[in-house]
Amino acid sequence: MTHPGTAVMETRPAPRHASLAWSVMALLAALPVAGVSIFRAIPAEWPLIVVQLLSFTPWMVLPAALALVLALVERRRWVIITTAALLAAQLFWLFPLDAGKPDSLPAGTATIPLRVMSLNSEYGEADAATIVNLVRDNGIQLLTIQEHTQGLEDRLTSAGMEDVLPNRVSEPNDDASGGAVYSVFPLEPDGLLPDTPFRIDVTRVLVSHPESGAKASLNLSNVHALPPVDERIDQWRSDLGKIARQASESGNHLLMGDYNATYDHSEFRALLDTALGGGPQADTPAGKKLVDVGMAAGARFSPTWPMEGPLLPGIVIDHMVTSTGISSSDYAVHRVPGSDHAAIMARLIIPAG
Repeated sequence: MTHPGTAVMETRPAPRHASLAWSVMALLAALPVAGVSIFRAIPAEWPLIVVQLLSFTPWMVLPAALALVLALVERRRWVIITTAALLAAQLFWLFPLDAGKPDSLPAGTATIPLRVMSLNSEYGEADAATIVNLVRDNGIQLLTIQEHTQGLEDRLTSAGMEDVLPNRVSEPNDDASGGAVYSVFPLEPDGLLPDTPFRIDVTRVLVSHPESGAKASLNLSNVHALPPVDERIDQWRSDLGKIARQASESGNHLLMGDYNATYDHSEFRALLDTALGGGPQADTPAGKKLVDVGMAAGARFSPTWPMEGPLLPGIVIDHMVTSTGISSSDYAVHRVPGSDHAAIMARLIIPAG
């Protein structure tokens, strides 16, 4: 009598085309990341479409991560290495090791705390009551406004701005070129950057400590660079260059406002590198960079535009840039009804003297 043998289950490998599908999907997800990465890695004067595309570089971390996950499922080594390298590049650009950092002041250095805020008001349409409430609720002592109009100035006055920030230097205009500075401290107009379509006023702010009596002079630039659109992209680069030259002058500098540029633009990074060479006119020692307060706070995913209008991934084009002797904390971004930009604010520590 014979007994039937035990049936052996035959294991068949998965079809090759099913396996390749994961690699194909990984590479498709990685393709736009690779394209943007090439432009981000090379600091050239790219054409308009590339400059605009680079604004959204931080969001490339999402398809890069997806591509790596898909590659890990398929386990094809060269695809894993490629997608991992792309993801590593995105993470490096999100949290760059070469970003500027404030100096540690010598022990015993007298300092003055200062709470600051900036807002592009979008042709003066920002809600005045919200602006005044943000100033009051956050103890803001110095405010810059871009695209300032006479109508907004009147509404701010009606909302009580003079009660919280009584000092003002204002040049309202209805064509988006206007600007204003409000402060609890005395203000002295100190010129205008030349040949910029939007006003970029420089104001000397005479800050003081209410208890110790320590005093300092702060060179404030109310920044509004032209956006990089159509043939005006050359003017955008020119505006950023003029801001950089202003930052290279001696003294404590705060340059805040709408740069229409992100950290992923080589033109903006070059601005922060202004003091790298040191020189007789620069208080910042050679090898130091100007500090982007938002970058120092790790706020790459705290967009400042667009707060309304087109459905685009948010980007950071409003910045506070300081000389290295100024440290910062409490960086925050707040929506303001009526404006397509968010307000940015922070607490700065100014060295006295």
